[in-house]
Amino acid sequence: MNATASLPLMPLVADGTTGPALAAQLRRVERRKRLRAIALTLPLLIFLAVTFLVPLGALLVRAVENPEVASTLSRTGEALAGWDREAAPPDAAYAALLADLAAIPETAQAGVLARRLNSEVSGARSLIMGTYRALPLGTNLSPQEAKEKLLAHDARWAELPYWWAIAKNSSRWTPDYLLTSVDLKRDAQGHIVRVGPEEAAFSDILLRTFSISAVVTLMCILLGYPLAYWLSTLNERKANLMMILVLLPFWTSVLVRIAAWIVLLQTNGLVNRFLMFTGLTGEPVPLLFNRLGVIIAMVHILLPFMILPLYSVMKSVPGNYVRAAVSLGSTPLAAFFRVYVPQTYPGVAAGGLLVFITSIGYYVTPALLGGAADQMLSYYVAQYTNVDVNWGMACALGSVLLTTTLILYAVYRRFAKAELSLG
Repeated sequence: MNATASLPLMPLVADGTTGPALAAQLRRVERRKRLRAIALTLPLLIFLAVTFLVPLGALLVRAVENPEVASTLSRTGEALAGWDREAAPPDAAYAALLADLAAIPETAQAGVLARRLNSEVSGARSLIMGTYRALPLGTNLSPQEAKEKLLAHDARWAELPYWWAIAKNSSRWTPDYLLTSVDLKRDAQGHIVRVGPEEAAFSDILLRTFSISAVVTLMCILLGYPLAYWLSTLNERKANLMMILVLLPFWTSVLVRIAAWIVLLQTNGLVNRFLMFTGLTGEPVPLLFNRLGVIIAMVHILLPFMILPLYSVMKSVPGNYVRAAVSLGSTPLAAFFRVYVPQTYPGVAAGGLLVFITSIGYYVTPALLGGAADQMLSYYVAQYTNVDVNWGMACALGSVLLTTTLILYAVYRRFAKAELSLG
């Protein structure tokens, strides 16, 4: 007897009720699979949100947040709301300033206010702290008396730039940090203007950051492309062994590698000794604490980031394409550049983007191997964070780096999609 004859058969109903029931069961199975997948990835999503998205959001908010003056001199800001910023401030502003300063509970909070205003107008720190320490200047003072007391204590309160700084920063949200990061500012009337040549600094710093990153990226392409091509032509065993040597820098601390370069590039280092021994130079070449030392060390650190994308793309390029071009009459060199190289453009673009984006955020290497004119934008982020304690300016510069990264990635995606559509 046929074995399948003994198996129970699912009854089929003519009105089709079995089909919807089966479809519902399949939907439940798919839903459980999706929920299981979400449950497995949920810890990672939470980790990314806590360690990446939340700090990133805080950085963007802090770049436009200006709480120091708005929260401390709130009554003064209200009194200056209708001020035309050309005549002297109203007497009510002097009385509000005395009341706000008297309401500050701690000297540290007054110091934060003084430091913020001093970043706008030189001398504001001593003016604010001197007035705060001299309080009280009187009790139940009228606005006119408050003005007279303040001017008698320090005549600088009659100067408009200090009041401009208070009025401009009386709002909790401000574009000033972002404007300063691109060498712009708001004048006394609130118009956006470019800063003077003696004050402009960040445009040159940004240009320096991009130029160093571009040179490092170009050097990585020139050095990494032949090496990746050679690795792609080896058999699997030799390629894996050579790849271990390529990845070896990843297993060494950046500080250790920088210290090694200091030993190599110093005046009596191995590089200069070799150059003088071979007669290429008669005296030590300055290789340390300048732009050349920074580029050499950054290329060494970032070269694996270029080799890995190139190697993965080159391994997928069929070798018979070049052989076919040669068999059709092309020279080997022309076949390489006209047939092989265009197929590796995605690897060049991916590696170049990875190296460039990583380069623009470098801080330790330029700080230890470069001079004052070789520091990149990240150095000033650290300066504002650790020395000047100006978190708004530090976050604004960080936002510039973030925006640059996103723009570069968007450009890369656009060209990648264009290549796919052409392919």
